[in-house]
Amino acid sequence: MQVSVLKEEGLSRELEVTIPASQIQKRVEKELVAYGQRAKIDGFRKGKIPMPILKKNYGKMVLGEVLDKEIQESAANAMKEKEIRPAMQPKIELKDGENFDENKDLTYTMKIEVLPVFDVMDLSKIAIEKPIAKVEDKVVDETLERIASSNRSFEKVEEDRPAAMSDVCVVDFHGKTKDGVELPGMSGHDMNVELGAGQLIPGFEDQLVGKKVGEHVHVDVTFPEDYGVAELAGKPTIFHVDIKELRTAAQTKIDDELAKKLNFENLETLKDAVRKEVGRDYDQLSRMRLKRALLDVLDENHSFDLPATMVEMEFDSIVRQMEQEKKQAGEEITDADKDELKPISERRVRLGLVLAEIGRDAKVEVSQEELYKAIYAEARKFPGQEQQVLEFYSKNPQVIESFRAPIYEDKVVDHILTKAKVTEKEVSLDELTAEEDDGDTSAKKPAKKKAPAKKKE
Repeated sequence: MQVSVLKEEGLSRELEVTIPASQIQKRVEKELVAYGQRAKIDGFRKGKIPMPILKKNYGKMVLGEVLDKEIQESAANAMKEKEIRPAMQPKIELKDGENFDENKDLTYTMKIEVLPVFDVMDLSKIAIEKPIAKVEDKVVDETLERIASSNRSFEKVEEDRPAAMSDVCVVDFHGKTKDGVELPGMSGHDMNVELGAGQLIPGFEDQLVGKKVGEHVHVDVTFPEDYGVAELAGKPTIFHVDIKELRTAAQTKIDDELAKKLNFENLETLKDAVRKEVGRDYDQLSRMRLKRALLDVLDENHSFDLPATMVEMEFDSIVRQMEQEKKQAGEEITDADKDELKPISERRVRLGLVLAEIGRDAKVEVSQEELYKAIYAEARKFPGQEQQVLEFYSKNPQVIESFRAPIYEDKVVDHILTKAKVTEKEVSLDELTAEEDDGDTSAKKPAKKKAPAKKKE
């Protein structure tokens, strides 16, 4: 194999690779012999088929397979010989195109964009703050209030009064089009409708407010444009609703009885569980803020040429994501939006390369055990469907690999933090949860807490 450099500009390289015809012919014959051991051709025994017959029957197919293998192997060897670390898959072009003559040497050009060579900053000189927020009693009390609200019971309203917000109406209903055609699947009996909960089509619950038990109500609504059933999306509909019973929420006390209902020993153990769970959320936010500060330092202290194809791919990915978000909001992405995304895509590529280089120097690796741990953690996000999720991943190993990059990144960040100077700084909850608005990485407020996981009895 002969390798020569045709072009070397910035991060662009162009190589010319020549593979001797004799090397290709030798490999073709070897592959044909292997085919002959298992091929079935009338008039010949396996392993006894003459080479001319094998060439006639399998020559073109085997030649194509050999050329693919020779090109792949020689390309890898050429890059190794020239000490090239490719940023993306190289673009290969045969010199003679499809008119390859197997009696001549195979020559092709290979266009490559290489990874930049740069010096990583002294990690011991990184000084960053880790924001820490204490879990205040007020937050625990607010969380307990939400837990009590989500576990409240409803009592039948005996007095003759109209339905009000937060009441539950027990109803029978069926839906029809404006033309009076029954809508299949749009009927039900003894359904609980909590007024103001926003669980039904916009406008449905509002039209039951002020109505009494025994009334027949025509609820006039329009299905949302993004409704799951395409035939109903955006369609005006009339629901015929009979109110059968009215219920109101009974006050749920925050006491030992509530704790026992949730399988905790008493109120104090429930409070401790809430405090720990909220604390875990705070820890995640602290980690997010710390990581963001670290990435900012790395970004500010590294400047080098970026592979254009990597930036372009990252930019396209961010644009597609924004287009989906805009579409859901009924908006369209603008040129101004795209202009704002360009520096973000460059930052992500630059940081990805810096982290990869640090990880390479530190010999950071992701084990199969770590991958499987991540998969099981993902499966636990779907209670009752864990087995189906695990089966999906077992049948799609390429999807499992998608977990590798974020695990690797976190391990590299952990490695850097062992070298850096990290100072804890106490902050308020508002400071910890304040959203960052640069469109790249944002710390979001934690979701409102549900009850902690019930204790096993």
